[in-house]
Amino acid sequence: MFNWNVINKIYVYDGTFEGLLSMAFDCYIKKVIPSRIVSKNELQINFLDFIEEIKTDNTKAKRIFDGMYKNISYDTLYNSYYAFLSDGKEKEINILKYILNGFLIGPKINTMLSLDFVFNVCSMRKRMLGEAHRFKGLLRFSEVGSNLFYAPIHPDNNILENLGHHFIRRLPTQNFIIHDKNRNIAFLYNTKEYKIIDSSFITIPNFSENERKYQELWTAFFKTIAIKERSNSRLQMQYMPKKYWQDLTETQ
Repeated sequence: MFNWNVINKIYVYDGTFEGLLSMAFDCYIKKVIPSRIVSKNELQINFLDFIEEIKTDNTKAKRIFDGMYKNISYDTLYNSYYAFLSDGKEKEINILKYILNGFLIGPKINTMLSLDFVFNVCSMRKRMLGEAHRFKGLLRFSEVGSNLFYAPIHPDNNILENLGHHFIRRLPTQNFIIHDKNRNIAFLYNTKEYKIIDSSFITIPNFSENERKYQELWTAFFKTIAIKERSNSRLQMQYMPKKYWQDLTETQ
């Protein structure tokens, strides 16, 4: 069924989804799969390794993208992209195998969870979307200017785009910034369009006076409604994990 030749090479790419799709194109043509895949910023040179850099080619990437949509399924494209945004270990090699074998098997690839790479891709997608869903309830915006709101986050997965689109639908008339401090990237929305940029290029103003007052009120409300005798920190951390508390107003 699987006629790919596993070669003793490490493929290096630029860390983008387009770069990974470009690699999938080359592997499909050559009928090979590398032993490992790493992005440039994670590469550690070892003189015993055989390294080959795969350059991003948008034409190749689009052909694989369109081919997945037409010849495999939308679900395969969906799974691959969201798995790519996860923090999963060896996510690239799992996604590559998933895509290449998807072209051989077709839509049934998504039901073949007994294959480790299919199971891993689906698990990574689920973990990424699960964290994004959790943040849709945990995110706290603070007013930092006239009709400008800011929210810092420290997620495990790259959920910024998914989260940003959610809040565009929820707050279409608000200017806001969602700042992923773990990756130093920010989602900027100005009620008309959005951009995802390197956050080193932006300066976040201090909280407005009104914001400080509202934060004090919210913190007081949070403490007041708590019933000491029914305190259940274990359950609280289940719904509001402690690793996210640094960005929540009520836990400061």
